[in-house]
Amino acid sequence: MSRFIDELKRTHRCGDLREADIGKEVVLFGWVARRRDHGGCIFIDLRDRTGVTQIVFDRSYLEAIKKHGLKVEEKDLVDAHAAAERARSEWVIGVRGVVVSREGNVNDKIDTGAIEVWVAEATIFNRAETPPFEIADEIETREEIRLQHRYLDLRRAPLQRALRMRHEINRATRNYLSDKGCLELETPFLVKYTPGGARNFLVPSRISAGKFYALAESPQLYKQLFMVAGFDRYFQIVKCFRDEDLRIDRQPEFTQIDVELSFVNQDDVFGLMEGLVFAVFKAALGKDLTELYPTGRFPRMPYAESMRRFGNDKPDLRFGIEHTDLTDLIVEHNGGGVPFWVELAEKFKSGKLRRDLPAEIVKGLVIPASANLSRQQTEDLERGLRDVKGFRGLARAKLAEDGSWTQSPLTKSITPELRQKLNEALGAKPGDVLCFQFGKEAVVHTVMAKLRIDVAKKMGLIPEYGHGDQWRFLWVTNPPLFEFDEETGRWAAAHHAFTRPIDEHVALLESDPARVECYRYDLVLNGFEIGGGSIRLHDPEVQARVFKTLGIDENDARDKFGFLLDALRSGAPPHGGIALGMDRLAMLLSGAPTLRDVIPFPKTNQGTDQMTGAPVLVDAAQLAELHVKTAAAGADTRQGATGTGSAGA
Repeated sequence: MSRFIDELKRTHRCGDLREADIGKEVVLFGWVARRRDHGGCIFIDLRDRTGVTQIVFDRSYLEAIKKHGLKVEEKDLVDAHAAAERARSEWVIGVRGVVVSREGNVNDKIDTGAIEVWVAEATIFNRAETPPFEIADEIETREEIRLQHRYLDLRRAPLQRALRMRHEINRATRNYLSDKGCLELETPFLVKYTPGGARNFLVPSRISAGKFYALAESPQLYKQLFMVAGFDRYFQIVKCFRDEDLRIDRQPEFTQIDVELSFVNQDDVFGLMEGLVFAVFKAALGKDLTELYPTGRFPRMPYAESMRRFGNDKPDLRFGIEHTDLTDLIVEHNGGGVPFWVELAEKFKSGKLRRDLPAEIVKGLVIPASANLSRQQTEDLERGLRDVKGFRGLARAKLAEDGSWTQSPLTKSITPELRQKLNEALGAKPGDVLCFQFGKEAVVHTVMAKLRIDVAKKMGLIPEYGHGDQWRFLWVTNPPLFEFDEETGRWAAAHHAFTRPIDEHVALLESDPARVECYRYDLVLNGFEIGGGSIRLHDPEVQARVFKTLGIDENDARDKFGFLLDALRSGAPPHGGIALGMDRLAMLLSGAPTLRDVIPFPKTNQGTDQMTGAPVLVDAAQLAELHVKTAAAGADTRQGATGTGSAGA
């Protein structure tokens, strides 16, 4: 082995060699991906992160190899062949040899398929136990097994491609933002807990008994302090932490591309980020987005319009199938004889509900006849909505040739007049299936937004996951600054308390908070929010009015945000920023089904690390040193004990 690495340095990676390299002496290092013994002649597919090269061990190739100018002795070939006979899957080996043509036996499925390497010398660096699953592109191994052996899973080409793509995204980001005058600056992970936003992870302090740090859910407050300090263009590729329920596009620790700028408005932020996205797509995919967006700008849509047409603030624009708000029409017809609509109409007529601030609404969606869905498939769609909290069922009807409805209990009670108006409002045609949802606005929007996506997948308009080589970007702008918390009976910040209200709405802060919109924005790609940010509040007087609406008095504000308020009173420039979700962007660009496929060492949906067993119970002495007691009575606190028991304060 000492000759390899010490004397024989790697000349190429396994995916690099091409026909232009024929006749060259090469040294390759890698893993045995596949081995085939043809009786005297052994073929091995040697793999590293760049790809595979077929290498050939044959003791009869001595003179042929010498003809290519390589110094080789017969003993070298004999020893190399013996090593190949011993080698098994995932053994780590090194070889020296010559590149030759595979004429007549080209493998078009791999980039190196036109060549192979005849081996003159070989060494075994390390043996490997038989892996628990095949290291191949497509495998059926359960995800928990793959995550348990993540270091093996990461050898598979799809995951290696995804991580290389992350590298290209990082490199393009640093180059682009640096060229635009942004400085890459760091912010702390251990921070003060401040209310609002996502739930924080807490870290006990050993030195300050009974006190806790929070793991930063974002660099938000610190990047604003950079603006106060005069670093007027900042960026950071930063790890963030949120103790949230997990799903396919969410992890407890994640990476974001964080940006903050001084002396800018919303358009300035958009322009910088659009340029960044163009640069990232070019670097990671070789895709020129000017083919889709020749002006270099992405379309924009107000938040209210997005909610009305699509039921959420991250619409997938790769297909149509929009929602129609039918509330006014149903109120106008007093519910049209449908009992639950009659009750809703009466609430509006009596003034219990205001149309400009609807607590309850009715929406409709049309499944076109071209979907050709059976009744069973339509019922399957409804069953798929049951996970939505508050869902009570989907009212449906199929439109007949004469305009009547079939396959629906609504047929028995609805008036002909309302039925005709609904057909017209929905633009329905014979054979279409009309779907209705009514009730609390948030539930209706969530149900209908999910139904829209599920219908599109059933119709093949979008793939089950991945982009299908379609890229539809959208800025969603001007959402409400406040949202009403029914549990507390108070207004809460919809994003955070330092978002600047739209200038024309500042006068409404005290009189009508529900109508106050703000300079906040989300960048959406194919139905996923890949970035979000806002123009910040830098005016102390307006900030005080926002706090008042939120029920935060001066003492409370100082206790929670005193250091930031002091900074904003120290000559804060107008500023704003945004953060792009690096993991989510990599997931979309790579076509991966979940974030876990683009994060090197991810957590499961239960927040556990299958490979290391984290989180684990810890020794009682260690907890005592941190001044922490566990709430779980009788819990096993031995160091290294497995499980997910509580370790809260």
